[in-house]
Amino acid sequence: MSATRRRRTGAPSVLGALAAFTASALALAGCGAPVGHRADGHAGAPGRADGHTGAPDRGHCPRLQRPVATADADWQPVAKALGRTGALRENVVFGISLPRRDLKVTSRGVDIGTSLALNGSADFARYCDGTMLMGDLVLTEDELPKATEALQEAGIEQTALHKHLPEQSPPIWWTHFHAMGDAVTLARKLKTVLEVSGDPIAVPPPASTPPIDLDTDGIDETLGRKGIAEGRTYKFFLGRAETVTSHGHVLPAPIGVDTVIKFQALGEEQAAVTGDIVMTAGEVQNVIRILHRGGFEIVELHNHMLDDQPRLFYVHYWGVGDGVELAEGLRPALDATNLAPPAPAS
Repeated sequence: MSATRRRRTGAPSVLGALAAFTASALALAGCGAPVGHRADGHAGAPGRADGHTGAPDRGHCPRLQRPVATADADWQPVAKALGRTGALRENVVFGISLPRRDLKVTSRGVDIGTSLALNGSADFARYCDGTMLMGDLVLTEDELPKATEALQEAGIEQTALHKHLPEQSPPIWWTHFHAMGDAVTLARKLKTVLEVSGDPIAVPPPASTPPIDLDTDGIDETLGRKGIAEGRTYKFFLGRAETVTSHGHVLPAPIGVDTVIKFQALGEEQAAVTGDIVMTAGEVQNVIRILHRGGFEIVELHNHMLDDQPRLFYVHYWGVGDGVELAEGLRPALDATNLAPPAPAS
């Protein structure tokens, strides 16, 4: 990385990307029964995740559906069914974190923190024709076949399988999933899958963590956005500017179509950084070149979904060094993609 710290001012936060459609989404809340991709794997057939088919009036739902605005209270039955707590993001995505605190993983000599790269998720969004579930699971090699079988038995689609880290001990896999149906039924089905992947919920978070020994102000200035502190990790979630759809549904960025940057403090303002940059096909080679020239290791290049439009690719990267200098190396790669402009500071 460059030894000279450059301070860049960026465009403003990316979270405003959903504001434009929130009002119109509210109008869809009263739409009819589910008609779409079923959680039993039958694409396009009318039905619910619990297998009860019906004869809904397809005219009640628009051809291109936007997520419906919701409140925390709407999702408490889902949290109860999964036995976990969650958080509502952008008023449309209810996200439940699935941390693997039971795993001890190292990569390139770094002890990997749970919030850096051992945290799966289950994200729910409501649409006119039902609820979408998307997310990913962090699995050991022994757990992977069992989780695959459980997902198939639950009728939840597996949409991607890959690794997020370079040389790792023990080997860890990530599998992405997707389903449509009744929200509580989806949560119950997913719980049967989680039961074969250890018992991470039984491992409590640490009572306290040391402060982040990073120049977070410098990282923010360099990336042009404000990060979020979580324990020893400083992270960013950056949505794209264009509308992304899957199965005729507009996908909000927090459901899993955002660029992710995570810095784990290593002491003396040094950090390990990892995450993935979301790209269209035309952006891929330029981003890889920029990352390679910046000294980052390219870990994986893959898709997360089966029919997203535009087709999106995700490049996972790895780097260790001064936190601000890592941010300086990442900034040109971010600028080479069609990121949504940051929202003005409040």
